Amino acid sequence: MRCLVTGATGYIGGRLAPRLVESGHQVRCLTRSAVRLRDVPWANQVEIVEADLGDPATLPAAFEGIEVAYFLMHSLGQRDFERRDREAAANFAAAARAAGVRRIIYLGGPEPPPGDRPSPHLRSRAEVARILLAGGVPTAVLRAPVIIGSGSASFEMLRYLTERLPAMVCPRWVDNRIQPIAVRDVLRYLIGAAGLPPEVHRGFDIGGADVLTYAQMMRHYARVAGLRRRIIVPTRVLSPWLSAHWVGLVTPVPNAIARPLVASLVHEAVARENDLAGLLPGPPPLGFDESVRLALGKIRDANVETRWSSASGRDADAEPLPSDPDWSGGSVYTDERRRAVHAPADRLWRVIEGVGGENGWYSFPLAWSVRGWLDRLVGGVGLRRGRRDKQRLRVGEALDWWRVEEIVPGSLLRLRAEMRVPGRAWLEMCAEPDGDGASVYRQRAVFLPRGLAGHLYWASVWPFHGIVFNGMARNIARGAEE
Repeated sequence: MRCLVTGATGYIGGRLAPRLVESGHQVRCLTRSAVRLRDVPWANQVEIVEADLGDPATLPAAFEGIEVAYFLMHSLGQRDFERRDREAAANFAAAARAAGVRRIIYLGGPEPPPGDRPSPHLRSRAEVARILLAGGVPTAVLRAPVIIGSGSASFEMLRYLTERLPAMVCPRWVDNRIQPIAVRDVLRYLIGAAGLPPEVHRGFDIGGADVLTYAQMMRHYARVAGLRRRIIVPTRVLSPWLSAHWVGLVTPVPNAIARPLVASLVHEAVARENDLAGLLPGPPPLGFDESVRLALGKIRDANVETRWSSASGRDADAEPLPSDPDWSGGSVYTDERRRAVHAPADRLWRVIEGVGGENGWYSFPLAWSVRGWLDRLVGGVGLRRGRRDKQRLRVGEALDWWRVEEIVPGSLLRLRAEMRVPGRAWLEMCAEPDGDGASVYRQRAVFLPRGLAGHLYWASVWPFHGIVFNGMARNIARGAEE
């Protein structure tokens, strides 16, 4: 079938698109920025179209000829995400109806038990489901609880809490029951739902083989990961707001995403029915321990396809790039470094492409760590997003507090800052051949200030640039030479 996938730059969409292709479907990916799918290994197997679910005028061409449309968009972590998702769902449903789409498939969240007041995150998911179901196209809504898979935000939260805290005082929600599901089972259900008969128009609960409390999930994780038994003491003191900050400090998941995830865990998430499994042939869903074992194996083998940080919290397509000559008339500050390297350019490039994450930033680790912690304290992403792969980068993916904005293999890496600063910041690193097996390393930090606060910020950090950026250039050159 001809399938449209939204959210292909995100965690689920980035895994679903290639598997639809493997299943024999023709796949079209809708994205606001096609360049963000340029480097994925399956890019030449799909059609990529630029459109914006917030702009109905851009959608007809994307939906033309489509039979099955997947709605996998979610503005989690963004301001006013409920309004954004409401408008996106309404525009999506209208475009699908106008194009004669035969089925819509939506991956949503669990429904809270009767009488519970849903969190804003779950309330938004339920609202999107209602909009799509009322849109005039046969729709299947898959309601998933905690998804267990390498790189998922829920799994990263569970993983880091368990690994870093051998003993912890936890909020009461750790005793709530949850039916976690492996990401491979979620993908199998999403693919299978494309073949549902047209009279199927409803929501379905999906879940794994086990029902556990969050505290049991942490203890099971510790056992599978070979850790000592974790001591968990529930308390009434930690509110969801405090819990989110606690999660934000201990795990790589920033507060903006931790808050809605924690607020959702306040509710039990257990499937009330298993009807979809009866409609779709296939093996039973995996249990929790096996799901964790598979996820840890992917992490150990550096084979993580997508991560929660793959989806950008905000696009900056309309903003000037450091390559723009006039910066649209704005002020600009730069810090430029040049270093001769007694090593070929390809060796220098390997060092450049390997920066960040566990590999570090080649300069004054304490300064980078302090800056990362300060960013976390004001609600930013900090340094702990790490990197998906230790050696290779793709356009659009997260790299600590940066977003990979451009890669020219062997030559240029451009990063856009996503830390909390009063302005926009980029870091460029270049490798240039210089003959006789030598090369030149060029480094440029660019800052576009916003208001007086932006100018004061640059002035406050400028004294440290000589230490941080000069040391970075020197050590990257030395790393290539060694």
